[in-house]
Amino acid sequence: MKPTPYTRDTLVEMLRHHDINPTHQRIEIAHALFARGEHLSADQILAIVNDRHSETSKATVYNTLNLFLEKKLIREVIVDPSKVFYDPNTEPHHHIYNVDSGELTDIDAGRIEVSGLPQLPGGMVTDGVDIIVRVRKAA
Repeated sequence: MKPTPYTRDTLVEMLRHHDINPTHQRIEIAHALFARGEHLSADQILAIVNDRHSETSKATVYNTLNLFLEKKLIREVIVDPSKVFYDPNTEPHHHIYNVDSGELTDIDAGRIEVSGLPQLPGGMVTDGVDIIVRVRKAA
Protein backbone atom coordinates (compact mmCIF):
# COMPACT_ATOMS: atom_id res chain seq x y z
CA MET A 1 0.00 0.00 0.00
CA LYS A 2 1.44 3.36 -1.02
CA PRO A 3 1.43 6.10 1.60
CA THR A 4 -1.28 8.72 1.10
CA PRO A 5 -0.41 12.32 2.02
CA TYR A 6 -2.32 12.44 5.30
CA THR A 7 -1.90 15.54 7.41
CA ARG A 8 -2.98 15.99 11.00
CA ASP A 9 -5.75 18.31 9.74
CA THR A 10 -7.12 15.72 7.31
CA LEU A 11 -6.90 13.09 10.04
CA VAL A 12 -8.96 15.30 12.38
CA GLU A 13 -11.68 15.41 9.72
CA MET A 14 -11.43 11.65 9.12
CA LEU A 15 -11.80 10.93 12.85
CA ARG A 16 -14.78 13.28 13.15
CA HIS A 17 -16.36 11.67 10.07
CA HIS A 18 -16.20 8.34 11.94
CA ASP A 19 -17.66 9.85 15.13
CA ILE A 20 -14.34 9.77 16.97
CA ASN A 21 -13.38 12.72 19.17
CA PRO A 22 -10.02 13.85 17.72
CA THR A 23 -7.89 14.16 20.84
CA HIS A 24 -4.20 15.00 20.49
CA GLN A 25 -3.17 11.41 21.20
CA ARG A 26 -5.72 9.90 18.78
CA ILE A 27 -4.51 12.23 16.04
CA GLU A 28 -0.89 11.22 16.65
CA ILE A 29 -1.78 7.51 16.65
CA ALA A 30 -3.79 7.95 13.42
CA HIS A 31 -0.87 9.86 11.90
CA ALA A 32 1.57 7.07 12.78
CA LEU A 33 -0.70 4.56 11.02
CA PHE A 34 -2.06 6.44 8.04
CA ALA A 35 0.85 8.71 7.06
CA ARG A 36 3.13 5.69 6.62
CA GLY A 37 0.57 3.33 5.13
CA GLU A 38 2.42 0.42 6.73
CA HIS A 39 1.44 -2.54 8.86
CA LEU A 40 2.52 -1.62 12.39
CA SER A 41 2.36 -3.34 15.76
CA ALA A 42 1.03 -1.52 18.81
CA ASP A 43 4.60 -1.28 20.16
CA GLN A 44 5.81 0.27 16.91
CA ILE A 45 2.96 2.79 17.01
CA LEU A 46 3.76 3.62 20.64
CA ALA A 47 7.44 4.19 19.77
CA ILE A 48 6.57 6.44 16.80
CA VAL A 49 4.08 8.51 18.82
CA ASN A 50 6.36 8.83 21.83
CA ASP A 51 9.34 9.75 19.66
CA ARG A 52 7.44 12.94 18.84
CA HIS A 53 5.61 13.47 22.17
CA SER A 54 6.61 11.17 25.02
CA GLU A 55 3.27 11.32 26.78
CA THR A 56 1.23 8.43 25.39
CA SER A 57 0.78 5.24 27.39
CA LYS A 58 0.56 1.73 26.01
CA ALA A 59 -3.02 1.53 27.33
CA THR A 60 -3.96 4.66 25.35
CA VAL A 61 -2.50 3.15 22.17
CA TYR A 62 -4.40 -0.13 22.66
CA ASN A 63 -7.65 1.67 23.56
CA THR A 64 -7.33 3.90 20.50
CA LEU A 65 -6.54 0.97 18.21
CA ASN A 66 -9.59 -0.86 19.54
CA LEU A 67 -11.72 2.23 18.87
CA PHE A 68 -10.33 2.50 15.33
CA LEU A 69 -11.09 -1.21 14.81
CA GLU A 70 -14.64 -0.76 16.12
CA LYS A 71 -15.18 2.17 13.74
CA LYS A 72 -13.66 0.14 10.85
CA LEU A 73 -10.83 2.62 10.21
CA ILE A 74 -8.19 -0.13 10.37
CA ARG A 75 -7.89 -3.91 10.20
CA GLU A 76 -6.22 -6.20 12.67
CA VAL A 77 -3.89 -8.77 11.11
CA ILE A 78 -2.93 -11.60 13.47
CA VAL A 79 0.05 -13.40 11.95
CA ASP A 80 0.55 -15.61 15.00
CA PRO A 81 -0.68 -15.45 18.60
CA SER A 82 2.21 -13.19 19.63
CA LYS A 83 2.27 -10.88 16.58
CA VAL A 84 -0.56 -8.52 15.72
CA PHE A 85 -0.32 -5.78 13.11
CA TYR A 86 -2.71 -2.91 12.45
CA ASP A 87 -3.43 -2.22 8.80
CA PRO A 88 -4.76 1.15 7.58
CA ASN A 89 -5.84 -0.51 4.30
CA THR A 90 -9.41 -1.70 4.88
CA GLU A 91 -10.02 -2.69 1.25
CA PRO A 92 -10.25 -6.45 0.60
CA HIS A 93 -6.74 -7.88 0.37
CA HIS A 94 -4.51 -10.61 1.78
CA HIS A 95 -0.96 -10.71 3.14
CA ILE A 96 2.46 -12.30 2.82
CA TYR A 97 4.25 -12.54 6.17
CA ASN A 98 8.03 -13.00 6.13
CA VAL A 99 8.75 -15.07 9.23
CA ASP A 100 12.47 -14.21 9.10
CA SER A 101 12.17 -10.42 8.79
CA GLY A 102 8.74 -9.86 10.35
CA GLU A 103 7.67 -7.93 7.24
CA LEU A 104 4.02 -7.98 6.23
CA THR A 105 3.08 -7.05 2.66
CA ASP A 106 -0.22 -6.82 0.82
CA ILE A 107 -1.53 -9.19 -1.83
CA ASP A 108 -4.28 -7.87 -4.09
CA ALA A 109 -7.48 -9.80 -3.33
CA GLY A 110 -7.96 -10.38 -7.07
CA ARG A 111 -4.74 -12.39 -7.25
CA ILE A 112 -6.05 -15.18 -5.01
CA GLU A 113 -9.01 -17.40 -5.72
CA VAL A 114 -10.66 -19.27 -2.85
CA SER A 115 -12.79 -22.32 -3.50
CA GLY A 116 -14.18 -25.17 -1.48
CA LEU A 117 -15.35 -23.23 1.57
CA PRO A 118 -17.47 -25.40 3.84
CA GLN A 119 -21.21 -24.93 3.98
CA LEU A 120 -22.01 -22.32 6.60
CA PRO A 121 -24.31 -22.95 9.54
CA GLY A 122 -27.91 -21.85 9.04
CA GLY A 123 -28.47 -18.11 9.21
CA MET A 124 -24.77 -17.31 8.68
CA VAL A 125 -23.11 -15.41 5.83
CA THR A 126 -19.44 -15.03 4.98
CA ASP A 127 -18.07 -11.78 6.39
CA GLY A 128 -14.68 -12.14 4.74
CA VAL A 129 -11.73 -14.42 4.10
CA ASP A 130 -8.28 -13.44 5.31
CA ILE A 131 -5.30 -15.29 3.88
CA ILE A 132 -1.79 -14.96 5.28
CA VAL A 133 0.95 -16.65 3.29
CA ARG A 134 3.90 -17.26 5.60
CA VAL A 135 7.31 -17.37 3.91
CA ARG A 136 10.89 -17.87 5.09
CA LYS A 137 14.27 -18.10 3.47
CA ALA A 138 14.92 -21.56 2.02
CA ALA A 139 17.50 -23.58 3.96
